[in-house]
Amino acid sequence: MRPYNEAVKADVRRRMGPPHRQSVAEISQELRIHVITLYKWRKAWRLRREVVPATQKEPEGSGPADKFAVVLETAGFNSAEFGAYCR
Repeated sequence: MRPYNEAVKADVRRRMGPPHRQSVAEISQELRIHVITLYKWRKAWRLRREVVPATQKEPEGSGPADKFAVVLETAGFNSAEFGAYCR
């Protein structure tokens, strides 16, 4: 496996998360990173309780673990930060 720097991983993380919600296949095709690598990164982020949706469904279709991760991530936000996060 080819080593990737943190900037690439941060870009992938941003693309997977809200509001972009790009699929692993789309990201793999655009950035030429193998899908297995992307799935491993996503699994590691989810284990650290970061918000990385497992699907492209809207939040209403999210599972309890995803919703709880959002609550934890946004707990310290003020109203302006929370509003920006929700957009």
